[in-house]
Order: sequence, then structure tokens, then C-alpha cells
Amino acid sequence: MGSRGVRLGAVPLPQGRSGAGGRSAAPVLAGRGPCKAARDGGESSSRFHPPNLPRAHRRRTGGGHGMAASLSRPFFISLHVPYRQGWAQDLANTFRFHPVAVRETPWVRQLALRRGSAVFLINERLAPGRTGASSHDFLYDVDPQPALGTASNVCFEVDDVPLLCERLQSRGCSVPVPPTEVGDDGGSVTYGVASSIVGNVSHTLLDRSRYRGPFLPGFQPIKRVPSTTGDRIDITHFDHITYVCPRGGARTALDWYQRCFGFHRFFLNPQERPAEGYVLGGQGVGMLLLALQSAQSTPAHGCKLVFAESLSEDGTNQVDTFLEQHGGAGIQHVGLHTTDIVTTTRALQQWGARFFTPPTAYYSQGGKAEEIRGAGQDPHLLAELGILLDTTVPGDKGWTGAHAPESPSQEYLMQIFTHPIFSEETFFLELIDRRGAPGFGEGNIRALWKAVQVYMDRQQ
Repeated sequence: MGSRGVRLGAVPLPQGRSGAGGRSAAPVLAGRGPCKAARDGGESSSRFHPPNLPRAHRRRTGGGHGMAASLSRPFFISLHVPYRQGWAQDLANTFRFHPVAVRETPWVRQLALRRGSAVFLINERLAPGRTGASSHDFLYDVDPQPALGTASNVCFEVDDVPLLCERLQSRGCSVPVPPTEVGDDGGSVTYGVASSIVGNVSHTLLDRSRYRGPFLPGFQPIKRVPSTTGDRIDITHFDHITYVCPRGGARTALDWYQRCFGFHRFFLNPQERPAEGYVLGGQGVGMLLLALQSAQSTPAHGCKLVFAESLSEDGTNQVDTFLEQHGGAGIQHVGLHTTDIVTTTRALQQWGARFFTPPTAYYSQGGKAEEIRGAGQDPHLLAELGILLDTTVPGDKGWTGAHAPESPSQEYLMQIFTHPIFSEETFFLELIDRRGAPGFGEGNIRALWKAVQVYMDRQQ
């Protein structure tokens, strides 16, 4: 793994696409050149054609040395899909994310879909054979030039984009899009894009504190957004993002995010050894997990990053398969937070969503049914839907430090995982319902591993 070397410089003027009136007014970007080293280091179909974009104003970004550049919960996660894969339609129709804004160039459609505060930005190519779209085709993003569908960008809101870009560059990080300001009638935003050390992943760093529009400048709002009232789907925000790394890469990724973005180490299990990480072995499982929590945020409003690598000596498993099919390290799944996983799972199944089925033994193994009942849930209902449950062991709450919940005894979480979203087995979604528990649960991780492995074996 290594950061991608991309030439720094100002961002070219984006090309607008004319609407019904035949006139286009693209937003104007004010780009900065390479920063000096710091001292310390929001339903896609062909009918969505934006009308004239509002005339944007131009302003050069300031120096930004006055405040800490802290990261908060992700604002959007970008998915890049090749020509005519139509995954945005699936995200809207199956998972009930609602289109809120769109932007087009002659080559690319960028469509923002939202559920709660979770926003996916779908980047679709509008013509075949355009593998190297120029930088102005992707506003608030860079082109990972995918040969297949990939989740490749996580946008974090920050309070000082120039300062953070300077600090990243002083630490040797690549910043392919330097701090740039974009504005329209709703105000202005400042953003930059930094390359992660993990595979094709990048991070848009965004300050939208001065913007009052429905999404971002340069995007045309989509009116008549369907109401979510009564569809019984409860998705509130992004809970966590899981990366798959090659062997030996998880620790490198963890160290990089700690050093460059100030994330804090988060222990997944009370028996986890800081120097080794959380190792799952035996019963056909061989995996190392390391996790981070975004700094300066509460557990309810932060974001966790999980890094996974295979330790299996028993042949290829789903971690190795991801690396092979994806063409390297990257984002394997995104956790979507819900406060009612039973109702939401049922509703999504009715819309056509398919979920992994845990091994039957998961619900009958020693004490599991009692554990589920002790948490106030019905083991037969969870088994019917395929929902996993894990409780926080009494007396072990101290291992989570400041993230430990205050309510007594029965802190628990419930999870369920979708089948792969793209045609390849490279990306899926998770629903997670946290009832005080901050981790992920060893029994759940093992059950997921087995469920995915059974699915993959059948596919082969």
C-alpha cells in the first residue's frame, strides 16, 4: 500500500451541461497551489438533467492558521460505477435512498442520494471508453478510474480545510485537489481532496459552514423528493467504514490515520492487545482487525474506521477475494446506523434487499438464546430475519474508556449484512442498531465470516 502520487495544482473550471434553456453556468472554483508546510503538522435515471446552474462566485481561500482542523462525521461517501451499471437506481429503489441533487458534465453524472444524514454520491459515466475523465468532471472528488464499482471516497467535514491540507502535506501526504472554494446563491464551501494510504481511497475535506443550499454548490436540487414517512425504514447516519488491507497493511493504515487525521485507537475487544490488535483464529477464521474512532466527537456523532486483513493459512477467504476482485485494498463495507433494525430489515426485504444468512448454529449455540432474551429481544424473530446480537459483558465496560455507555448491564448491539452490492464481491452494506454497545462483538464477527464464506463458496 502507498499513497498515490498525484500532481498538485489548481482545479480546472468545470464544464456545465446545458438544461432546457440551452445555457449553462458552471460554478467557478478558486484553487490554491501546493500548500506550504505547516509548522506542526447529500435515484438515478436518464431523465435527471440539471437545468442552468446558478452563477457561482469566486473567492480565494484564506490561510487558515487560527483553529484546529478537526474531523466530524462523514458528510458523504462516493461510489464510482462504470458505464451503464445503474447502481444508483438500485440504491434508490431497493434501499430507499432519495435523490436530492444532481450534476452533469458531458461525460459524468454525479447524483447525491440521502437517507437521514447518510449521503451517497454516485459517480456514473455517461459514455463508454472514457476511463480517464479529467479532474473537472468530478466536483468534490477525484477519479479512481475504476474498472468495476468501488466505494472510493469518504468526505469528512472539517473546520479548517487549508490548515489540514498543509498539515497533511507536511506529513508527506498527497493532496491532488488543494483547498478550493466553490459558491452559488446559497453561499460557499471550501474543500480539498487528500489521497489515503489505503488503495484507491481518497478523502474530501469539506467546510460547508457558510453554505445554506440543499446540498453543495454546482449541484442542481432535485425537487419533489419522496417523503420517507410511513416506509418503515429507519437509517440515521454512517456508523462505521471497514477497509480491507493486504497482509501487513492494517497496522500501516491505522498508524497513518492516527498520524495524519488524529483518529484515536478503539479496542474491539477487552482481550485485544494494543501491539497485536484483535486477532480471530480457529474454526476456519483467520483475521486481524484494528479500529479507530474519529477524534473530538461523541460516540453517537463520530465515525469508526475498521481495518481488516487476512491471517488465514487455509486458502483464499473473503478478505483475499476482495483484494483480488477489487484490484487492491479499499472499502469493503459501510455500516448504516438504525434505531429499529427489525422493522427496517423487514421493510428493506420487501423492497428486494437481500441479506446474508448466519449459520443456524449461531442462534442455538451455548447461551445465545438466553443472551438475546436477556437483551429484551426475541431469538426466533432474529433468527427468522438473520439479525445478529451481541451484548457487552458486565464488568468489561472499562475497556472502552470514554466510549463506555452509562446504562447498567444490558448494553448490546444488533447487526445484519447485505449481499454484495456490485456485480463483484467487493462492497456491501450493513445495518447496525446500537443499544449502548460501542464495539462489534466477537461472535458476530465470526458469524458474519462464516455466512460470507458460505455465500462465496456457493457462488464459485
